[in-house]
Amino acid sequence: MRCTIALLLGTWIVASSLQAADSSKTIDAGVAFLRKAQDEQGRWSEKTGTGVTSIVTAALLRSGVSPSDPTVAKSLKYIESNVREDGGVYVAESTNKNYETCLAIICLKEANKDGKYTKIIAGADKFAKGLQWGSEGMTEKSDVNYGGAGYGKKNRPDMSNTSFLIEALVAAGNGPEDENIQRALVFISRCQNLESEHNTTPFAAKVNDGGFYYTVAAGGETNTLEMDPNGGLRSYASMTYAGLKSMIHAGLKADDPRVKAAKTWIAKHYDLKSNPGAGDQGLFYYYVTFAKTLNALGEKTFTDSKGVAHDWKTELTEAIAKRQKPDGSWTNANPRWMETDPNLVTAYALLALSYAK
Repeated sequence: MRCTIALLLGTWIVASSLQAADSSKTIDAGVAFLRKAQDEQGRWSEKTGTGVTSIVTAALLRSGVSPSDPTVAKSLKYIESNVREDGGVYVAESTNKNYETCLAIICLKEANKDGKYTKIIAGADKFAKGLQWGSEGMTEKSDVNYGGAGYGKKNRPDMSNTSFLIEALVAAGNGPEDENIQRALVFISRCQNLESEHNTTPFAAKVNDGGFYYTVAAGGETNTLEMDPNGGLRSYASMTYAGLKSMIHAGLKADDPRVKAAKTWIAKHYDLKSNPGAGDQGLFYYYVTFAKTLNALGEKTFTDSKGVAHDWKTELTEAIAKRQKPDGSWTNANPRWMETDPNLVTAYALLALSYAK
């Protein structure tokens, strides 16, 4: 019996070591690609302002590259050069101030080992909070925009930007009790297909499957997916994982009906071949959100609705590794949400892998 156990343990250790080695090669190739893709000013995909540069830099840092490494040091200097007097971090004339600032906070938190960026993070935290619907004292809680964050000239709130806001606030040191996080929870709850006291909008009961959609604002305006045939808004995985992650950060417990409903939806649609509900649209954004959310849940395995327990870290690592290009990059054939940009998608892949270690 002891020999059998020892043999099984030895086999597991060898398999784990091989997996770690393969993962390291995958990560190293991705890092090498991004090093070559950086421009002279320290940017990646400069037309996105500081956004993609912050995502790439965070991915490099989480992949083990030091803040003092020349590539990362150059990108951090570029991000610093776009810190504004109002505390925000964004390029001049930006219409994506929330998006750029929140991503900068998340990035600088990863680099802030010696407190170098504490002051910048604090200023950016205050700025991002000021952009949130409801923080200005004019938007009532009954307004569907309340608690949300968005981009564009009209700043129409959506789930993606609001989840970035919550993640940035947490990175800046705010706890679940923070009023801005709790305000964001109101908006997030209204983007869940779950009729309850937390969502009394016209969309709540039309699908009612516990998943999440892009936005409840502007009459459910979305340029991402078709509406459900019954007039509701279709749930899809990347937004459902973003919603669940945000609710965890906001302090909701496992027995909260919103958390239970979201986990039930995920269990029914567990898949790494596609972004369930959206096909191949936003596949790599989905991988990042998948990894961050299951990491936040703290579960080594995730059991689907059929009772199958998934070693999600191994499965995710394999799904990403097999999609890597010979040059070390990743791209998505579907152009939705900029996923033909190898800088952005390679950063997404590395971030997802960092949470699957």
